[in-house]
Amino acid sequence: MNQGETSSSAGPMLLTFLAGIAVGAVIAALVTPKSGPEMRGDLKDAAARAKRKAADLTKDAALVFDDLKVRTRLAAADLKRGITDSVTHLRQPAAARSSAASGPNGIQAGGMDWDGSDGG
Repeated sequence: MNQGETSSSAGPMLLTFLAGIAVGAVIAALVTPKSGPEMRGDLKDAAARAKRKAADLTKDAALVFDDLKVRTRLAAADLKRGITDSVTHLRQPAAARSSAASGPNGIQAGGMDWDGSDGG
């Protein structure tokens, strides 16, 4: 699995995790014989734990998102630099490119110049 798949599935995974905690807490509360105040205290503790866990997961997700932003900016800058270099090279006059690539007499192999003429 790549980084993109991991990042995009974090939200639904977090919701599934929190729903599992809630269901587990309710089941535990229903099957454990406790007094009302004791049960409410346990549920309150479980809710506080779930809230802390959600906050921790939110912080982790924010760190992953920030890292992804930085990586995306770097990749975009590299891509832009590559495209700029290519465009600059292509904008050079054909004569400058052909003189740099041609032999001592200015004629390419096969007797043809870069522009397709026979040199004359």
